[in-house]
Amino acid sequence: MVAAPQWVILDGDPGLDDAVAWLLAFASPELDILGVTAVHGNVPLPLALRNAGVILALAGERAEGVPYFAGADRPLLRGAITATRMHGDSGLPAEELPDPVRPPEPGHAVDFILRTVRARPGEVTLVCSGPLTNVALAFRLAPDLPALVREVVWMGGSTAQGNRTPAAEFNALADPHAAQIVLGSGARVRMVGLNVTMQCVATPPRVERLRALGSRAGQVCAELLTFYAEAYRRNYGLNGGALHDPLAVAAAIRPELLGWQDLRVDVETQEGLNLGRTVCDLYGVTGQAPNVSVAVTVDDEAFFELLLGRLAALP
Repeated sequence: MVAAPQWVILDGDPGLDDAVAWLLAFASPELDILGVTAVHGNVPLPLALRNAGVILALAGERAEGVPYFAGADRPLLRGAITATRMHGDSGLPAEELPDPVRPPEPGHAVDFILRTVRARPGEVTLVCSGPLTNVALAFRLAPDLPALVREVVWMGGSTAQGNRTPAAEFNALADPHAAQIVLGSGARVRMVGLNVTMQCVATPPRVERLRALGSRAGQVCAELLTFYAEAYRRNYGLNGGALHDPLAVAAAIRPELLGWQDLRVDVETQEGLNLGRTVCDLYGVTGQAPNVSVAVTVDDEAFFELLLGRLAALP
């Protein structure tokens, strides 16, 4: 018997690797995408919202009828930061992108999350590829909501190093207070952080395999990841861009591609060198109960084959 698709809301800040991730999600029959919610992050919210519409257009009939919404345009307590040096000024540095086929829906992303989760208690997964501001606002407005969410799968944080600062990964640093609210909410949370995503690199041969798909989606992904590769060579010395957000979507589709460890994780919210750091209690030294299932290993080859195979189904 084939399992029914899991209901999902995609929440993110597209951003070029969000685009690849969301195309993977729309191409995967395991997921039934109920809606897309944009948040500040890689680019300011107006650009992230437009990019959401562009990605839906790229997904073609797979995204037909899927609504998208504007969410939070800033962190809960701090000023907004962006990652345009990694994603380009537009967030989607590719040629001949389609225009959105329809405008965003009226209303706020947080209201959409609230009513969608409440309509399907225990059955909706939030796959988050940006700062967690929208989810934190929803959890604060409705304290019962963490218990009603099936799970939160978040690309963010790390068991070790940062990328925006030596201590902090970008999505965690972009709203550390929101990340702490969500991780400490009691919801089931899975964290896919830099410690695994930096092992999944879109090398030139992999980019050429995407281009060779011969589809618009494959061509756009190849263009985006070519731009990303230059930024990664310049900043991190890697031979290609890391597939951060696609790995989080893959974790929702095939969690067995990763190894998981239940850990106590807290987010540093005090100003200073460690702001935004996800403090993972790897050895249980605090004696506190685990609150997050953290990805600690990944089958990189199997992950990329999944990505390539699924994107081949898109126009």
